[in-house]
Amino acid sequence: MLATFIIGLREGLEAALIVGIIAAFLRRNGRSLVPMAIGVTAAIVISLLVGISLRFAEQSLPQAAQEGLETVIGVVAIVFVTGMVLWMSTNARGLKSELETSAAAALGQGSTRALVVMAFLAVLKEGFETSVFLLATFSASTNATLAAVGAGLGIVVAAVIGYGLYTGGMRIDLGRFFSVTSAFLVLVAAGLVVSTLGTAREAGWLNAGQQRAADLSWLAPNGSIRGALFTGVLGIPPYPTVIQVIGWFAYLVPVALYLYWPRRWRPTGAAAIRLRLIIGTGLAVFALGLAIGVRPAAVTPSTSAPVLDATGAAVGTVTLAAGTAQIVLGSQTGQLPLQNPQTVNHGGLDEVDQYTQTATGSTDGLPDSITVAELTQLNGGRLPVGVNPQRSVGPFDAAWSISQTSDLWVAQGQLLDFSRTEVTTLTLTGGGLTTSRTLTVSGQMPGGRSVSSDTLSTDPAYVQEVTDELRELPAAQLERQFWGRQVPVLLGVAALVVLASAWNARRRLAAQKSPPSAEPARTEQPLAPPEPTPSEETGSR
Repeated sequence: MLATFIIGLREGLEAALIVGIIAAFLRRNGRSLVPMAIGVTAAIVISLLVGISLRFAEQSLPQAAQEGLETVIGVVAIVFVTGMVLWMSTNARGLKSELETSAAAALGQGSTRALVVMAFLAVLKEGFETSVFLLATFSASTNATLAAVGAGLGIVVAAVIGYGLYTGGMRIDLGRFFSVTSAFLVLVAAGLVVSTLGTAREAGWLNAGQQRAADLSWLAPNGSIRGALFTGVLGIPPYPTVIQVIGWFAYLVPVALYLYWPRRWRPTGAAAIRLRLIIGTGLAVFALGLAIGVRPAAVTPSTSAPVLDATGAAVGTVTLAAGTAQIVLGSQTGQLPLQNPQTVNHGGLDEVDQYTQTATGSTDGLPDSITVAELTQLNGGRLPVGVNPQRSVGPFDAAWSISQTSDLWVAQGQLLDFSRTEVTTLTLTGGGLTTSRTLTVSGQMPGGRSVSSDTLSTDPAYVQEVTDELRELPAAQLERQFWGRQVPVLLGVAALVVLASAWNARRRLAAQKSPPSAEPARTEQPLAPPEPTPSEETGSR
């Protein structure tokens, strides 16, 4: 409420001053105030329509678009209030005399039309700025009703002060008034920078610098007067992000220095030009340092991973090479060609390349028949379901089949995961079985040959580490791109503006110091004697 009150008072008083001075001139010269009143009323209505239209347009948009419009309105409001404060800091004391001079010149031409247009444009300008600034402040406020009441009270008080100035019953030091309110408005505008950066994040326009910078909840607890002051008036959130803190200081410090640095300490002439050159060069060097120093984000190269068995014991490694993956399992070495991948989602990551290879294992050395005891050993210590030892006494005819399926997952050139499944299938016939029986087996054969139905996989800790890095990579890339590309561009533009202003000031200073060029000397020609007039000729005769 306090912020909107000051805004309404400040903007309203600027318009009231102009209208009051023009009205006084019209009354003093016996002119009607009706045309001016119509122009002022029209300007107020247009300003209200602008504010209402922007508000309805904002509410009719989707959430992300609303945040985007609030961001645009916030930027415009910051520009408006900054321009107003900076202009008033140098023109407030002479505002009244300048307006009186302009009004006298307009009346000197014998027409009040210029004064009416002046009043209309002044109120329209201040009304439009007030609508945009208040709309941005309402969006950042925690209580829109109190904000609206504060704005209304500020405008009413401004109108009363303007009427007092018009009738001569009130005197006010405009320089001191605008100086004090400017300090408050700069703080409000800095808070508006913070809220605008927040809405830009919600709109999806700004994703960098979103780490929490500080915990200010102790300074502005919810429901307290301090909380209402810091959050509701100054726009400082309890948990500001890094980019919000940077934005707050980047706006507040230079504007405050420009406004309130003691005039006796301000450099002038050549010293002011040198200061601008130093600032511009510093900005350019800082921008270049960011552009060079902030490198693009990348994950730690991962091309080799440990392979574990079902018990968690390390049994080998898998390594990416040129166009293939080398799989080392004990003394056995194999390769998986990196060809014809499928794009899948794996481990919560999209755009992962999956390579699959199937193979048939060798059954050499496996027996053609198997006893009941051997079958029990291969089946985990028990007979398979459907094999009755009293009727199916064996031995059984054995047919073996071994299949392997290897899967490799690669994401952005990084080895993400590996899995190999080996299945040994045994088909039994004879030995008292009425029908054939097929089962999956694993274990040690009496002759020393082992068969397995097992799955090998990559170490889960390795998979989690690579997955986390790849999942965080897009955010890190946006972060690095912002600080290493976008910020340097902004700083470079600011450096060019400052350096251009220094060059322009230097050119003006040189023009003031150079003496005026001497006019070329004129060659005096002797005057011819005048010819005699007819009367003189007659007299001489």
